[in-house]
Amino acid sequence: MRLYDYPDCPFAQKVRIVLAEKELEYETVFVDLRKGEQRTAEFLKLNPYGRVPVLIDEEVVVYDSTLINEYLEDEYPHPALMPEDSAGKARVRTLEDFCDNSFLPSAGFVQAELGKPEDDQDAERLQRYRKGLSDGLVRLESFLTGREFLATEFSLADIAFVPAVMNLARLGVEVDPRLRNVHAWIGRLRQRPSIAALNL
Repeated sequence: MRLYDYPDCPFAQKVRIVLAEKELEYETVFVDLRKGEQRTAEFLKLNPYGRVPVLIDEEVVVYDSTLINEYLEDEYPHPALMPEDSAGKARVRTLEDFCDNSFLPSAGFVQAELGKPEDDQDAERLQRYRKGLSDGLVRLESFLTGREFLATEFSLADIAFVPAVMNLARLGVEVDPRLRNVHAWIGRLRQRPSIAALNL
């Protein structure tokens, strides 16, 4: 098994957590996004969109972190990272979709802005996307009511949020003390070896 990876890519981090949870051995192929290696003809044969991660498992090639993680769940079902029931699976997929299309992009925009010289940073843009993250945490608070994790057990939904929630302080986003469920959830996430290994 080979994972085409870039260490700072949040979507690649999601896949590395799943591989660690399932204790699967794999070879890492570093794709230097800064040098544009994702746009080489060789890489585009694996993923025509020119993005990491890409997983190769024997003859199977899968790209997109969500598709990769569902493939791994189907092919290597233990330990389970998806509920067995349809409603539970729908809950996980809905939350992961929210994360991938709203929460992670907001975190990415903040990180990109903070990467600029201070004089070039757009304060209004930073405030807007930080508010998006804070609003997202409020939404998660309600999803976590009466639960330790976003689904019944630790799942692909929780994993989706890890790259952003582990970096909130660095992004200048404080978790409101009133969001007790979110605080407790983040604490539980930090305790998992698969997440601690990312050094986020």
